[in-house]
Amino acid sequence: MTFLRQQLAKSPARARVIPFLIFLALTFCQGHFGEEAKYWIYLAKTIAGAWLLWEMFPLVGEMRWALSWEAVLVGVAVCVMWVGLDPYYPKFSRQPIPWNPHAQFGHNSALAWVFIYGRILGSTLVVPPLEETFYRSLIYRYVIKQNFLAVPLNEVRWLPLLFTAGLFGFSHYEWLAGILCGLAYHWLVLRKNRLGDAMTAHAITNSLLGLWILWRADWHFW
Repeated sequence: MTFLRQQLAKSPARARVIPFLIFLALTFCQGHFGEEAKYWIYLAKTIAGAWLLWEMFPLVGEMRWALSWEAVLVGVAVCVMWVGLDPYYPKFSRQPIPWNPHAQFGHNSALAWVFIYGRILGSTLVVPPLEETFYRSLIYRYVIKQNFLAVPLNEVRWLPLLFTAGLFGFSHYEWLAGILCGLAYHWLVLRKNRLGDAMTAHAITNSLLGLWILWRADWHFW
């Protein structure tokens, strides 16, 4: 057993919090070492995130992908909402510099495409299980009861639900879309009594948003 897995195994909360905090710390680093560095850090963060998921997997029983028509519907609907709602509300913070590898490394350069595909893969396969495990599995249930594993995933509590959706929303530049997105994903968890459908919906949303960005060059969504 690796050192990290030994640390994660010390408590169910650690297994869900530590990987998320490591990923969050790498995200924070993206904007603090220059424009070019943020692309390399994102790529490194994606690779690190995949390793963190590998270490978490045996310890977090609910972190399993699941496919359903509801997950597909919610994933597509959230992407449409995210794009369609964007012009109509003030954002939470100052507009960041768009994440555009073509502008940084040259249009259609091989390196630019490495970062683009790396971001799409990371946002599709790495971000959803990390975020869903932290917000929908841990935070929501921990607000209800410190022994959060004793709380069923489908237990409905409105204040913890709104708190979790708000926390998720305000972690995004597009805060309003983020709140609605969090509520939609959590509806899947409550309906299915499992995390996997929300992970799948989250992955569909992020992959479709990546394709939209490439198609329309709407780099501000990244």
